[in-house]
Amino acid sequence: MDLHYLTITQASDLLARREISSVELTRALLQRIEATEERVHAYLTITAEQALAQAEAADQRIAAGEAGPLTGIPAGIKDVLCTRGVRTTCGSKILERFVPPYDATLVARLRDAGMVMLGKHNMDEFAMGSSTENSAYGATHNPWDLAAIPGGSSGGSTASVAAGSCLYAVGTDTGGSIRQPASHCGVVGLKPTYGRVSRYGLVAFASSLDQAGPITRSVADAAMVLQAIAGHDPADSTSAPNQVPDYRAALARGVKGLKLGVPREYFVEGMDPEVEQTVRRAFAVLEELGAELVEVSLPHTDYGLAVYYIIAPAEASSNLARYDGVKYGLSVRPEDGDLLDMYYATRSQGFGPEVVRRIMLGTYALSAGYYDAYYGKASAVRTLLARDFAEAFEQVDAIVSPVSPTPAFDLGQKVDDPLQMYLSDVLTLACNLAGLPGMSLPAGLSQQGRPIGLQIIGPHFAEETVLAVGHAFERATDHHQQHPSL
Repeated sequence: MDLHYLTITQASDLLARREISSVELTRALLQRIEATEERVHAYLTITAEQALAQAEAADQRIAAGEAGPLTGIPAGIKDVLCTRGVRTTCGSKILERFVPPYDATLVARLRDAGMVMLGKHNMDEFAMGSSTENSAYGATHNPWDLAAIPGGSSGGSTASVAAGSCLYAVGTDTGGSIRQPASHCGVVGLKPTYGRVSRYGLVAFASSLDQAGPITRSVADAAMVLQAIAGHDPADSTSAPNQVPDYRAALARGVKGLKLGVPREYFVEGMDPEVEQTVRRAFAVLEELGAELVEVSLPHTDYGLAVYYIIAPAEASSNLARYDGVKYGLSVRPEDGDLLDMYYATRSQGFGPEVVRRIMLGTYALSAGYYDAYYGKASAVRTLLARDFAEAFEQVDAIVSPVSPTPAFDLGQKVDDPLQMYLSDVLTLACNLAGLPGMSLPAGLSQQGRPIGLQIIGPHFAEETVLAVGHAFERATDHHQQHPSL
């Protein structure tokens, strides 16, 4: 039995029956990291000693009958979430030596649930990217094809779950950064409703868009992790006070009688034919299970990319102003320079080219004389995009679509063409602009053997419906049971 490819559900059952120990499971995962990491590069920091200590504590909780479903399960955390005593770099040189004195709320909740933290996952710098090639510490490779990108910005997290170097991970999604890499790596990635999971301790990229969520090998596992991290947090002013339902109980609902919308605008010109064929086969499975598929329109979809790449960089420009060489992080102080020279030197040496590009875009969009023309107009169109979804959800229970227009592309293929890279998120970013829950789950493989995902989007706080649709599809197929031959 390959312990590193267990689902949370399987591992939790084995731990509860004392057929394996958390220490044994953790050692197996650490060995898997050692065997795969040189080729995949999913981690930026590995916390082996801490993980084994947490595993020993988990075994004691299990023996005392005090364990929950996540107790003793080895996981990885995207390096944009603060972890007390463990460095948090955000994939950037400017935070290379930053060690937070506190845990992000969701990390604290996972620790309370008995998480064994194996380490911190690689990512595009400050979550700005769609391929994890923008990391200051080197690109992550897709375990299904080491010549391919894993997606981004949570590429280290999805690659790690796919490679079997953790049993689950937590990533973040600002414009598709959980769902797009989950699609490319053949795993399940869930972006909850904005406000469902606390952002306290999540290093901000775009504060009105960022949302953390689970990356797992099954929909049931995603429900278990979401159960642990969801809920109101007084430390986060954007955290929703809504009651958290029983997500695992919702899995059994199935899709019979549900109306699922297929947005005509999401089958975009230039979409890879294999993606469309794979996703339409997935639609047929859902129909066989009793769902009714209905064509819907999201008429302002064409404006989504432009709106996102005004709002997200504008918020990034504001959020990243704090990295000035004074408060924390990298500080470069020229001998003969003044304060402005220090700012310039620190930020020029600390930030990579994609982060610089977005800061400049955002600063321009917010500058005097241009605010109304760009940021103000983008905010107004964002409202229209959200209204499109609201009107669609008056007709259907959920929306189903492709995740990305293409399977994973080759490393280096788009790194010098920012616009083509940005187009990778054209089918995911509207979900963030509207604050909706969305999930990617495996739907098949391309002829090259690269995964293709199915996207499910629900109304606000309807994660139960998204999970139920995904679980029904998963039970009728075996895509989630396939693993790369690393």
